[in-house]
Amino acid sequence: MALASASLATPLPRLLSPSTLRIAADGLRFAVTRTHISPSPTPTRASPSLATRSFHLSAPRAKDSGTQSAFAASGAAPHVHHSPLPSDNPEIREAIRALCSQFPAPYWREMDRHNRYPTEFVTALTEAGWLSCLIPEEYGGSGLPLSAAAAIMEEIHRSGCSGGAAHAQMYIMGTILRNGSEAQKKKFLPEIAAGRLRLQAFGVTEPTAGTDTTSIRTTAIKDPNDPNYYIVSGQKIWTSRAEHSDLMLLLCRTTPIEKRTKKTEGLSVLLVDMQEALKQGTLTIRPIEAMINHATTEVFFDNMRIPAENLIGEEGKGFRYILDGMNAERILIAAEAIGDGRWFVDKAVAYAKERVVFGKPIGSNQGIQFPIAEAYAEVEAAASMVREAAAKFDSGRKDVGAEANMAKMLAGRASWKAGDTCMQTHGGFGFAVEYDIERKFRETRLFRTAPISDNLILSFIGEHVLKMPKSY
Repeated sequence: MALASASLATPLPRLLSPSTLRIAADGLRFAVTRTHISPSPTPTRASPSLATRSFHLSAPRAKDSGTQSAFAASGAAPHVHHSPLPSDNPEIREAIRALCSQFPAPYWREMDRHNRYPTEFVTALTEAGWLSCLIPEEYGGSGLPLSAAAAIMEEIHRSGCSGGAAHAQMYIMGTILRNGSEAQKKKFLPEIAAGRLRLQAFGVTEPTAGTDTTSIRTTAIKDPNDPNYYIVSGQKIWTSRAEHSDLMLLLCRTTPIEKRTKKTEGLSVLLVDMQEALKQGTLTIRPIEAMINHATTEVFFDNMRIPAENLIGEEGKGFRYILDGMNAERILIAAEAIGDGRWFVDKAVAYAKERVVFGKPIGSNQGIQFPIAEAYAEVEAAASMVREAAAKFDSGRKDVGAEANMAKMLAGRASWKAGDTCMQTHGGFGFAVEYDIERKFRETRLFRTAPISDNLILSFIGEHVLKMPKSY
């Protein structure tokens, strides 16, 4: 019986021995957990064996004609001065940096090398309460604003870690919060906030439709023998974290394309109990091997039965519900890109100061110094746009689409340019795995394409902001 109970999966293994530090954040009391990794006797998710592994940082290389970087193995570099994003969350940022310090660069190299999901890291974020920061206090979360969540994601990435394994839970749950029934909120949000359920899977994109979301063909029709259930058939692609989630927010077609009166009508959102569907054999998950370790998959639905009570909001109005969540998604992804961009700048500056060639630091050469300065300026400019978008979202304004899209595009471009500059600054060593630059370089390239491409953002600006004719 699908979703008969909100407790779907075995509770997460306790990989942490937390000591709790209380801090104030935007006037709210927020529990922050500084973490100590300890073994789990009964792991239930993707292998947490690394929780007990010791990561030994290789010694810094001496300053000679060849290889010298005290920051190569650790992935850390002295921070360059940056304007915070946003400027009013210093306690949150400090706590995130403390948590991330427990997951140094060798941990992420290990994840990348073996294409593993960072279970320990996600568990640490969950148990510290960071992934439930946007859930209202009445449902077990902290009720923080989106700007606080942006600070969390930025600091994760600036610390050399990756939020891609966990960020979806922050913005996916917003669809339930804004459009779900009170019964659905009470049933699921406290379980998500407590970490007993993971809502990490977002089923939207399809192989034939791509970014033309209104053309999706995955169908949900009422069971003719039992109208209390939908029967879902179809396929989704680039559904990240599906193997590590209990629930999926699924966009599907409840009105045939030929019968819709508007392109955006006839789509509905269902909450899928993935564990139950897997047991029934009506859900198949196939991992996609990709350029980055993003735990992405394609999923297939074969007459999957979903209780009608799991319909979010009204039938046929799902496209609007999904759009509501996409603004938050783009702002948070933009914050991640800013974190990456600042990481690249920090790394490049540190290396340019210490690397000596022809008797002087390479950073004294304009050919090295100016591209880094330019990358810094572009990252900071993009950060201002992200800050503006988050503030507008937090104000309750609905017309945040332009700012959210521009923030995502500008931050993605700035991060990619900073990454390229960092690679060029390090020369051949930028390609060495132990310097971590090539891994972050691959990861940050995704922001130019997902969750929406730069070209579609430009078309949105041209049509909806500048009021020019539709370009496609």
